[in-house]
Amino acid sequence: MLDRIGITATSLCALHCIMLPILLPALPLLGLGFLADHAWEHVFLLITALLGAFALYSGYKRYHQKHYPFYLLAAGIVIYWVKHDFSENIQPFFIFVGASLIISAHFINLKLCNDKKRFSQNNCSVK
Repeated sequence: MLDRIGITATSLCALHCIMLPILLPALPLLGLGFLADHAWEHVFLLITALLGAFALYSGYKRYHQKHYPFYLLAAGIVIYWVKHDFSENIQPFFIFVGASLIISAHFINLKLCNDKKRFSQNNCSVK
């Protein structure tokens, strides 16, 4: 469940970053000017990172004990975080790569958990 929420949150964050330049002129008229602030993006990214870490840790501890989903999550967060240090022309590339890594971490965690659940169920039914 947490992985699905993390995938949704990351996808919404990526959509926000990609659509922001198009919607930027209309935001103040709608009372949503705060969405254009870098601080808001960092807060949302931190919330996504905490949610992701919690989801991955739950799967890690309960099912699979694999570290690589954490590496993907961390790499995606770092890439997303530093995107503002680069030209606006290549920021969409950073958004795509960062979001892809974060979403991949969640999908892999889901797969590892589901595989472990199926393996455990098969072994229990054989006994």
